[in-house]
Amino acid sequence: MKVLRIAGRSARVDARAVAVTVVALVVALTAMVASLTLGDYPLPVSDILAVLSGGPGTTRRSSYVILHLRLPRALGAIAVGAAFGLAGAIVQRVVRNPLASPDIIGINAGAGTVAVFLVVIVAARPATVALGALTGALATAVAIYLLSRRRGVTGYRLVLVGIGITAMLTSVTAYLLNTANVYTAEQAAVWLSGSLAGRSWGHVLPVVLAVAVLLPVALRLAASLRALELGDDLALALGTRAEPARVGLLATAVVLAAVATAAAGPIAFVALAAPQLARRLVRERGLALVTSAAVGAALLGCADLAARRVLAPTELPVGVLTTVLGAPLLVWLLARANRVGRTE
Repeated sequence: MKVLRIAGRSARVDARAVAVTVVALVVALTAMVASLTLGDYPLPVSDILAVLSGGPGTTRRSSYVILHLRLPRALGAIAVGAAFGLAGAIVQRVVRNPLASPDIIGINAGAGTVAVFLVVIVAARPATVALGALTGALATAVAIYLLSRRRGVTGYRLVLVGIGITAMLTSVTAYLLNTANVYTAEQAAVWLSGSLAGRSWGHVLPVVLAVAVLLPVALRLAASLRALELGDDLALALGTRAEPARVGLLATAVVLAAVATAAAGPIAFVALAAPQLARRLVRERGLALVTSAAVGAALLGCADLAARRVLAPTELPVGVLTTVLGAPLLVWLLARANRVGRTE
């Protein structure tokens, strides 16, 4: 652990966490470059650099493929992964439970139910569906918080209430799908699977903006997060008002998860896996918020690339791939929690 001083201010920096974060960002950037070059219309890296720099020698077709088809998707995978990773790290740290990621406690389910309702019943446009998913995720988060609040919020109660809300919303979603005609049910199922295919700048830019704004907010609230990990009594003794601090942190995480879900659908297990991998790579030292965001970006960037190319020309929804890979991790976490007799 080293102390970094800039403009009269100091901050502790963990060299291992910095190294892990840099490696994760390099992996994410590599996946992004590969996503831009690979496809039915292969492009060399020189063409990509020429298009992005606005240099001569680029064709109209290359510019269209890069700027309108591949770059929004590749950048969207990085931004959505970072948002999910950061949101998962905050939630898990606040409630001190590795199972309390946004997709497990019902945030994704709330977004999915509203989105399916808009597709099946209202026949809404994609922009309206995305806005409805955002609203559904935020409303579900408020409901979970209010139902689990009793002289404060405990991680165990929050997880149980979230699982119950998830089950209820999943049944509503299943009913909507079963009563819809085949065409609209297929549209809704594609959104529910979680996919970055066909994403435009209108989907991507809100996620990029949310990560850029809320990452510094999360780092600013990191002192409160450290105090909350000691328990409410000790946090109060250290001058931290536990409940307002918890609300602020959870609100930050919920907005990140909601914006990411609205953009790409309910992609599962990234918010669960990224913080767990980050904590183990940095050997449990520090909060690993930035590292979790970087690992989330690398995970989803690589997963989306694999979803595109592994079975090419057939393309898988990235949410299917993350579920297949993330489910064993959830089973392992449950088995480990049962073996050691705790969930932290």
